[in-house]
Amino acid sequence: MPETFSLPHTTPEEQGISSVAIADFVATVEKTNIGLHSFMLLRHGSVVAEGWWHPWRAAAPHMLFSLSKSFTSTAVGLAVDEGLLTVEDPLLSFFNTDAPKKVSENLRTMKIHHLLSMSTGHDQDTTERVFRSRNPFKSFLSLPVEHPPGTHFVYNTAASFMLAAIVQKLTSQTLVEYLTPRLLQPLGIEGATWESHPNGINFGGWGLKIKTEDIARFGQLYLQKGLWNGQRILPEAWVEEATTKQVTNGEDPNSDWAQGYGYQFWRCRHNCYRGDGAFGQYCLVLPDHDAVLAITAGAADMQAVLNVVWEKLLPAMGVQPLPANETASHQLRRTLNNLSINPHQGKTTSPMAEYLSGRTYIFEPNYETLQSLCFDFDNDTGRLSYQLLGGGKRRGKHQLTFGYGTWQEGETVFGESKPQRVAASAVWTADDTLSLTLCTYETPFINTITCRFDDDRLFYDFKVNVSFGPLDRPQIIGITKAHSNS
Repeated sequence: MPETFSLPHTTPEEQGISSVAIADFVATVEKTNIGLHSFMLLRHGSVVAEGWWHPWRAAAPHMLFSLSKSFTSTAVGLAVDEGLLTVEDPLLSFFNTDAPKKVSENLRTMKIHHLLSMSTGHDQDTTERVFRSRNPFKSFLSLPVEHPPGTHFVYNTAASFMLAAIVQKLTSQTLVEYLTPRLLQPLGIEGATWESHPNGINFGGWGLKIKTEDIARFGQLYLQKGLWNGQRILPEAWVEEATTKQVTNGEDPNSDWAQGYGYQFWRCRHNCYRGDGAFGQYCLVLPDHDAVLAITAGAADMQAVLNVVWEKLLPAMGVQPLPANETASHQLRRTLNNLSINPHQGKTTSPMAEYLSGRTYIFEPNYETLQSLCFDFDNDTGRLSYQLLGGGKRRGKHQLTFGYGTWQEGETVFGESKPQRVAASAVWTADDTLSLTLCTYETPFINTITCRFDDDRLFYDFKVNVSFGPLDRPQIIGITKAHSNS
């Protein structure tokens, strides 16, 4: 097994990039508030800049969403290299018992490379319909295939799940188990987790969590055409095939979602390619510039993130090393070491705090399954005690500690399906209104809970920075125990 090694670090100038240009990139990111949580820039194999906006941090993994797909593709490539399958194998050869009684010609001719290139022939994304079924394999195979496979691009996460299932069928291992000795360990990626369907299959199209540096290492492996520390990890032919345009996905010359699609990799402008996930999780490979950029984010506008890269970083990548600029390099390091998502501004106390402390508010049935909550404002840090209905680990009593205008570490299930690590801060925006900010720093999400107190009632509003649905949830109202029993 190839030995892991630490990524070398140099100044940007040594690798032909101006520290001033990188500082300008960071300044633009902050000025436009596009939602970056971290980035790591590699040039000629060396880290030239890296930063995390606190409370996000280097040691914490981050949800990748659809960036997971590129790892699924890699698992398929490794399985191909081991002779377990070929990209020309028919899909139905792996799911004989799940096939419908009547098989259409389009389904019969669907092959592995159609799943990889999102050209299965489906007219629309099948993901929601597939995962509503108890048997997602039967569901996927039973849906109409309106176009001949290979002729029509539709971004279809269920296709990635089918690939994950095929790898598991062939290896008797989940994706993450299969990848661990073949990819993750050689690259020095530790602690990777991958969410699974109830049937035990890693989702494939989403669910992987790794660190920013891990994303960068993965991109560097592809930039080096499958070589790592002098050892062959992936076949060069697979890297070429996976990152080459396999299908057309649009005609807009200004969109990075219309430059073609490979095997679970997107083609980009400027002869670049990427793995990407919702809200700005990026593994961006720039072969013409011998560079890799890893990004995690909570970005509502993913194109805006790439636009800043093209406008600020790409033109700054020179052919030759630049003269040392110790002043600019030092200033950049200081900037990167002090990146932060600042807590909301407001007062750290209120005349009503003592009166409200310890009062329990009861809620009618609601979307949050919030049954009751109680604030304690008596200490240097505040505490929120709350009780949730429903199932799983969300159910029952929970506590959350928060700082006053500062971040306090803890755990939350607010807005989440299961407990998440959180940094929490609260301020009073008015004497009767508390604003609580929750940064779940292993996810893209920043939740803001606003509580307005009015006599014996609490008006509770919940907002999230990015979402697949509405950002604002309906207001719910809590009533104190004394009032509810009167």
